[in-house]
Amino acid sequence: MLKYKIVLAGAKNVGKSSLIARFCDNIFDEHMKDTIGVAFKRKHISVTGEEIELNIWDFGGEEKYRALFPSYVQGASGALILYDLTRKETVDDILNWVRIIDANPNDIVKVLIGTKCDLVNERQVSKEQSQEVCKNFNFCEEAIETSAKTGENVEKAFLRVCKTILDQKLVLCKSCGKRFSKKLKFCQYCGAKA
Repeated sequence: MLKYKIVLAGAKNVGKSSLIARFCDNIFDEHMKDTIGVAFKRKHISVTGEEIELNIWDFGGEEKYRALFPSYVQGASGALILYDLTRKETVDDILNWVRIIDANPNDIVKVLIGTKCDLVNERQVSKEQSQEVCKNFNFCEEAIETSAKTGENVEKAFLRVCKTILDQKLVLCKSCGKRFSKKLKFCQYCGAKA
């Protein structure tokens, strides 16, 4: 089984913990408490025929916890960076998180996630603004708008980061049809040259 570390980052109250609770436990708590420091969840999923164990790290968005973030980014394969569609100032905060992630020597897949898309009448961030952020900071594809309350696109967000990680790290063996690490010179299943 493949194992990947995924980190979630974003300003305070953008909905990181709610997104994880919906994805891992299929629950939504309107009165979820703020994350103090760091929280952790584990989830097994199947993506394009590969069994994956995700180790998901959730960071408190308050300024005082940001000093912890660089050490937890170490070893991460993917990052979901969240902003709140109902609070424009949370988009401005994305740059701080991207700088920390991009300072890491690993090539970390970044996916931009807009939260609270169910609050249509309170929206302050347009799709065009989200796409501009994606282009400016080299995010994977386009931003995904989610709702932890309804579950809309929550699974899609995690599947996208996983699929992109797999495409980046694995290659398909032409002899046996199984995927193996691009770092290897030979297929670990049949021994064919990569």
